[in-house]
Amino acid sequence: MIKIKTKEEINIMAQAGKILAQIIKEVAGKVEPGVTTEYLDKVAENLVFKFGAKPSFKNYQGFPAVLCTSINEELVHSIPSERKLKSGDIISLDLGILYNGYHSDMAVTVPVGEVSLEALRLIRTTKKALKRGIKKVRPGITFGDIGNTIQRYVEDQGYSVIRDLCGHGIGRELHEDPQICNYGKRKTGEKIRTGMVFCLEPMIAMGDWAVKKSKDGYGFQMKDNSLCAHFEHTIAITEIGPKVLTE
Repeated sequence: MIKIKTKEEINIMAQAGKILAQIIKEVAGKVEPGVTTEYLDKVAENLVFKFGAKPSFKNYQGFPAVLCTSINEELVHSIPSERKLKSGDIISLDLGILYNGYHSDMAVTVPVGEVSLEALRLIRTTKKALKRGIKKVRPGITFGDIGNTIQRYVEDQGYSVIRDLCGHGIGRELHEDPQICNYGKRKTGEKIRTGMVFCLEPMIAMGDWAVKKSKDGYGFQMKDNSLCAHFEHTIAITEIGPKVLTE
């Protein structure tokens, strides 16, 4: 069942989103060749507590870290480690926080040092796919309409939309109904209503869309080891229209 939020709840989630956006910005600013993903996780954890929040991911279904750090062919949920970033890598930073009883969730993919034009184009396309999805959001349309918009744009650019993972509702729980696919048919799925809060998160790959579990047991990576990228925002449907809470 999709939970409808009150104005007061959305206001709290907007505060959480603003904090999360600031943390992600600061962590992304630390990305450079030679830095370990373990270090980025520690930076994120310190900032989460500095802002009076709690990490959403740590110990969630046993996940041992605060930040998800997925590099190159790794798609999502990779555990930080002693692995050092090198010039030419791209890294997805995915972070959730709990603030005053409500979760917020956000992800960005950033280049490390000098990266290829192909990698930059993949990052730009994924980011633009999210923007196009958000632009489509309004009461009365369906989640299938949003998925269709994202899918058509991504595939027109020559990339694949990941099918096995999706966006989600969010609130007092990190993952709530509905599940929001980044592909689909128009006029299918639930209709969007005022008071809904959910995460849109396009995940796209240069190669095929099939994924497999990573060796760490938590992450997912591309089966064909192709480069992939991930962006995510938390969005609320207010009486005056959609509001991106994690900007």
